[in-house]
Amino acid sequence: MKNHSSYLMRSLMFVPAHNERLMLSAARSEADVLLLDIEDSVLPRSNKILARQQVIDFVQAGKFGKHLVFPRVNDRESGELLKDLQALTIPGVHGFMYPKSYTGQDVYFIDKLLDTIEYEKGLPIGSFKLIPLIETAGAVLNAQDICRASKRVVAIAFGCEDFVTDLEGVHDAAGQSIFTARAMIAMAARANNVVPVDTVHIKVHDLEDLERNLVLAKNLGFEGMLVLHPKELPLVHRYFSPDEQEIISAREMLDMAEAAAKSGKGVDVVDNKFIGPPMVVAARKVLEKARLMELKNKAEA
Repeated sequence: MKNHSSYLMRSLMFVPAHNERLMLSAARSEADVLLLDIEDSVLPRSNKILARQQVIDFVQAGKFGKHLVFPRVNDRESGELLKDLQALTIPGVHGFMYPKSYTGQDVYFIDKLLDTIEYEKGLPIGSFKLIPLIETAGAVLNAQDICRASKRVVAIAFGCEDFVTDLEGVHDAAGQSIFTARAMIAMAARANNVVPVDTVHIKVHDLEDLERNLVLAKNLGFEGMLVLHPKELPLVHRYFSPDEQEIISAREMLDMAEAAAKSGKGVDVVDNKFIGPPMVVAARKVLEKARLMELKNKAEA
């Protein structure tokens, strides 16, 4: 089974790649992942050429050194995808967000394109990872196949506005129309050991509503969120980062589990805390995320 716990993906921020001012702002931001957009926010077509070149210039100048870089490429029907991939399969780009991932076959298609490009460029096969974007009712139902279609898939992300349009539903204030899709995407990701990433929060200036959504996303099992504006990052990181007490408790749990194992017990109760395999797994995940956060902090120093 794939293991993508080595990717810190609390926040994945969209940045129109043709906009130099926003690219510079993103380079200074605290976002974990930069989704440098060459798709929806980049029109007309001439701007896509500009966006590709600007990604190359920024990456080669080392301006995104502390970030994971995942350009959002154009879809397979656009006529632009091959140009995107040939231009942007360069050192400093970690992978690609792939829009309109309807089925596992869509992901398999880009996987094989990348195989060929990597081979032609003399790069190790599998160098570039994928984050498929789940944007339709059919894609939600195919989420497991999408996760399994390629070893490159490190995360799947939910695009709620396109989903609601496809559903012919209403994006209600309480989020009832997208609740089931959210839960299914989180479950499909976790079942296949990839990172589940929640949808963007459209009301970027309503931080109270953002917090309500973060509580729900955390409860559903999401590990990160798509972000539209840097002002959302502090809250997003707070909810998707273990705090100091959680880290201390995780270390204590592992110590108690080790002591229980030495005394021949698979499960135990110490200081009114139940110790068992699920708690040990959760504790290890907390400490791994803390390790990744520490590595990122060192890179920024």
